[in-house]
Amino acid sequence: MQVVVVANGRMDGEWPSRLEAQRLNGLVICADGGVDNALRLGLVPHVVLGDFDSAPGEALRRAEALGAQMVRFPTHKDETDAELALRYAVSQGATEILFLGALGGRIDHALANLFLLAAPEFAGVRVQIADGSTTVELCRDRCEIRGQAGDIVSLLPLTSDVAGVVTEGLEYPLQGETLRFGPARGVSNVMLGEVARVSISSGLLIVIHIIAETGANQNG
Repeated sequence: MQVVVVANGRMDGEWPSRLEAQRLNGLVICADGGVDNALRLGLVPHVVLGDFDSAPGEALRRAEALGAQMVRFPTHKDETDAELALRYAVSQGATEILFLGALGGRIDHALANLFLLAAPEFAGVRVQIADGSTTVELCRDRCEIRGQAGDIVSLLPLTSDVAGVVTEGLEYPLQGETLRFGPARGVSNVMLGEVARVSISSGLLIVIHIIAETGANQNG
C-alpha cells in the first residue's frame, strides 16, 4: 500500500509537477503542521496526528471538514510527530511511503528525518523523502533510480563503512568498492540514461537523486 506522509518542513519548488500525481491516491497522513502543507498541495488528509503545537487552527478545521481523523499525542514524548506519522503508516500496512516536508527548515529535524530511514521497523518499507527536485532514500541492499541522463546521484554512507558498492548506469562506476563515512567520494555522480542501479553487500547507504538543472552538475 502506498502512503503519503506530510511533515511540517518548509516546502519550496514546483511540487505539483514533481509529485507524480498517480502515486498520491493512497492514504495521506499529516504530522501536525504538515496538514497545512498537505492542503496547500491539494492533498486530502485522511489522518492528522501529533501534539498539535504547530498546526494552524484553520488547517485543522478544513481537514476535519474533509473527514480527517484526528489522533492527539502528548507534548512530552520521545518521538517527533514525523516519526509517529511514519510508524502509523507502517501500522496501517504501508509498503511504500512518500515522505514530504521532511527536509526544509530546521536542520535538527531534517537530520532526524534522514536518520529515521535507518530505523529497523522501516526495513521492509520503501521510504522516499521528496523535496522539490530531490529524492532521498536508504539503500540496505539494492535500489533503482529512475530519471534522465544528466541527473545527479550522490551516495553517502550512513554507517562507518558501506562495502561492496556496485553501480550501473552512472558516469563514475563503482565495482565492489567501499565507501567510508566522512569522505565525500560518493557525491555528484551523474546518470547516463533513464535508469541507474546501486547494490551493496553491507552497511547503510543514503541515495540522493537530484533532477538535472542548468549548472547542477558542478561540484561543490
